[in-house]
Amino acid sequence: GKIAAYWGQNGNEGPLDKVCASDSYEIILLSFLNEFGNFQRPMLNLAGHCDPYSHGCTVLSGQIKSCQSSGVKVLLSLGGGDSPGRLVSDADAADLAKRLWASFLGGDSSDRPLGDAVLDGIDLDVESGATPELYAGLVRHLRSIAGSSKVLVSAAPQCPFPDANLGSAVQTPGLFDFIFVQFYNNPPCAYVDGDDGKLLDSWKQWTSSIPSAKIYLGLPASPSAAGSGFLPAHVATSSVLPEIKSSHNYGGVMLWSVFYDQQESYSESIQSSV
Repeated sequence: GKIAAYWGQNGNEGPLDKVCASDSYEIILLSFLNEFGNFQRPMLNLAGHCDPYSHGCTVLSGQIKSCQSSGVKVLLSLGGGDSPGRLVSDADAADLAKRLWASFLGGDSSDRPLGDAVLDGIDLDVESGATPELYAGLVRHLRSIAGSSKVLVSAAPQCPFPDANLGSAVQTPGLFDFIFVQFYNNPPCAYVDGDDGKLLDSWKQWTSSIPSAKIYLGLPASPSAAGSGFLPAHVATSSVLPEIKSSHNYGGVMLWSVFYDQQESYSESIQSSV
């Protein structure tokens, strides 16, 4: 299994290249491209790290390449909890796919907010007001543009199944490589007060319903990282991880986020069990 983590929403988590050099993560999710859709120019929000409006995020280009050279995959995450981003039609989805390819992936554009670094793919962390079919269309359009070029695509649905925003999209066979299920802020399907039964039942539903993608156990990396659902590391390693690793499509653990992981040393505590 691998550990994936979100980076970008707290300037105190340090430079991206140093995060990758820690050997804690195999996948980094740049968070977030929070403005997109309705045929507008997509915009980054990387909090205290850089200002995309003044082209300040091109400084990350070398750091992204450093991560990739050490074997870490770097994906751009669309959405986030406060994102106003919305797709309004299939034509809009096609337009966004072209923009993502040109500005962040293997295409060519004078407007590349992260410089000339070519990201490994995209992640969909869409948490409100979405039409799943349009996001399935976005991925199809992107894969069509990429052709034989390898583009990784992941999604981060909430644990209630099916997810309200990405449900039918993530259930489409072969469309997504990784599914980072958020087992937090949702007590009916997450770890609560010493009870891992609901989490394990939900895990089984996700892994059996989406057999073609690698499924990750999405967790808050510290008690303060989410409103609920923190799974203590000793419980993760003693009971939860040994149980879920038997799933044929187990992928690993996703953490929100690098900053909170640094406070708790959560990845270090679970790494040998992932």
